[in-house]
Amino acid sequence: MITATIGRMFLEAYNEREGTHYDARTFFTEKFCPLFFDHHKYMMTAGNSPLENPKISWGDMISGKKPWETPEQRHERFTKLMDKIDKGINDASVARGFPITDIEGTTSGQVTDMSLLLSEDDVMLSWIGDALGVGVQGGFSLLFFHKPVLLDIYEGWQYYRQILENNRLLKGNQINAWNAQWLVHYENSFEYNGADPMAGFNPYAAKEGGMMTIDSLSWTKVLIGIARKYKGSQMMGYAYNIGQMNTTLGFLPFSLAQIRKPVQLYSHFFGITHTKDAESLWGTGMGFRRACQYGAIGLIAMMPKGLEKYIRQGENMPKPAKNKEQQVNYNVYKIWLLAMLNNDELWDKSQELVQLLLQASVDKNKKISTKSSNLVNEVLQAANKKQFVAAATDIMPYVAEASTLAAMVKEVHQMPNDNVPYFLTLVRFQYVTLEKKQL
Repeated sequence: MITATIGRMFLEAYNEREGTHYDARTFFTEKFCPLFFDHHKYMMTAGNSPLENPKISWGDMISGKKPWETPEQRHERFTKLMDKIDKGINDASVARGFPITDIEGTTSGQVTDMSLLLSEDDVMLSWIGDALGVGVQGGFSLLFFHKPVLLDIYEGWQYYRQILENNRLLKGNQINAWNAQWLVHYENSFEYNGADPMAGFNPYAAKEGGMMTIDSLSWTKVLIGIARKYKGSQMMGYAYNIGQMNTTLGFLPFSLAQIRKPVQLYSHFFGITHTKDAESLWGTGMGFRRACQYGAIGLIAMMPKGLEKYIRQGENMPKPAKNKEQQVNYNVYKIWLLAMLNNDELWDKSQELVQLLLQASVDKNKKISTKSSNLVNEVLQAANKKQFVAAATDIMPYVAEASTLAAMVKEVHQMPNDNVPYFLTLVRFQYVTLEKKQL
């Protein structure tokens, strides 16, 4: 039923911006339904409502095997829907996100045990709210309790209708996937052209039989785009799925400041032109469902795939990057670790420590020293504070700048215990990068 709340929030924002006075029924019947449902292809699925029950053979109609429904047929479906709404029916057969008659059924979601008075307005607003859901990979949709974001999503609706009309082979009913693509495009200040909104926009994916769909995006791309545009520290959202089995992940605070942090750090250390190279790697370390289990979406959820094993196992030493793609991956690892440490100065200090270790691994003739090299490996393989202090103490006689190493040992000793594995992992990745440069 959160969909109705989002629909109401949007309508308030729309009236405020446009200086209009639409109520739920007028907006639903005069603007929303004509745009979404009074065309050959729908912009969103209508579920078990009269708009799509009896079922519509979308695939056969798109391929030309069956004719499109006529305007008269569409009008009849709409009339049946409004008749059910006017009779006070407010279950899933007429409202989006509402429970079915059997609230314990798998297609019931967003259900509360509180006694709520639901009106006809709530039913119609639920359609608008669900149409504002942002679909992400994994089958979930996000609703944002933020009026400007809802208006940003709305701006893209007209263009989805246009491309559905102009491309017969493009599948309909994908408004949520479209919303994600549109937000990422619309909120990219470097690429979006207000004079030509569709320029450079390619949200499509090929499907068997020559069909086309709207490609799904990762949740990180959507949230990075929002975090870039809206400079607040936090935004509330809601994660859910409406389908054959409805799923509710619940209310989630999105920490925009934390989501921005690693992206900004990457831009700072590797250049703004390279930030796009790394964008697809953020948040790949865990699925969206697991990320939600932390109770908030922030820096932890931005962890890249493959990094966790290096943090858990100190002896798991990374190998030098073989190509540009792997180097970008390593750079993302290092930046995420630095962001978790929340101290940008540790970037230079980690490199300074690595330089000391590289110097210690060779003798005065610049040849590899087996003994000191083994001691360096012990420093690199340290997984906690105690192991690091002991290993660093053992290598102190082989370091020319012993006082610098001693200061580093002191700093690590004073770190919170939770931060030490992050710093030591950062050092390991800095080591394989700088070692390769010196070879």
